[in-house]
Amino acid sequence: MVPPAGKLVVISGPSGVGKTTILRRLLESLPQLIPSVSATTRPPRAGERDGVDYHFLTPEEFERRRADGRFLECCRVYGRQHWYGTLVDEVTPRMAAGAWVVLEIDVEGTLSILERYPEAVTIFVEPSHPDQLTQRLQGRGTESPEAMARRLEVARRELLEAYRYRHRVVNNNVNEAVDAITNILVAAGLPATPARPPASPRSPSISNTPTGASHDR
Repeated sequence: MVPPAGKLVVISGPSGVGKTTILRRLLESLPQLIPSVSATTRPPRAGERDGVDYHFLTPEEFERRRADGRFLECCRVYGRQHWYGTLVDEVTPRMAAGAWVVLEIDVEGTLSILERYPEAVTIFVEPSHPDQLTQRLQGRGTESPEAMARRLEVARRELLEAYRYRHRVVNNNVNEAVDAITNILVAAGLPATPARPPASPRSPSISNTPTGASHDR
């Protein structure tokens, strides 16, 4: 018996809005969701594992795959030299097996995804006030003033694009945001039990729970 086709779930939001924490909670509570592992040309940070946090590719390998059409979406982020993208193999075989695959990507990537999957469940996580982003980024203590200014400028542009998403969720409280997104997914037909999708060729040991690394592009 052929399983029903799965769905694609896209979660976006400006840097500092807390979307990575929300996604982690969703994956812990909803085993039906399978995370897509992005590819990048940047080197691994301490504790990051290839195929789990990212698929770490050389610039040459990334460009070869891009030229071969093996990305659903890809871009350079924040004007940096490193590329990020979503591999076809992370999404298509799993959806064909009935899995619900979730991507955490930016607005530009979402628009590319919608060209191929217009029925994707798109969710934009936003703050109740833009000042919250500044406070959260400052609280991280990991950004130089220049990097923070760059992130906040990108965040401002992304907030202007939030209307393109099917659903918008304000993150005033993580638990409430997780509940709101869960309700959205259930209403969209999220199955009660997980499918058994094929593993990615390069990530046979992918966990449904991402590590603590930030996936902000």
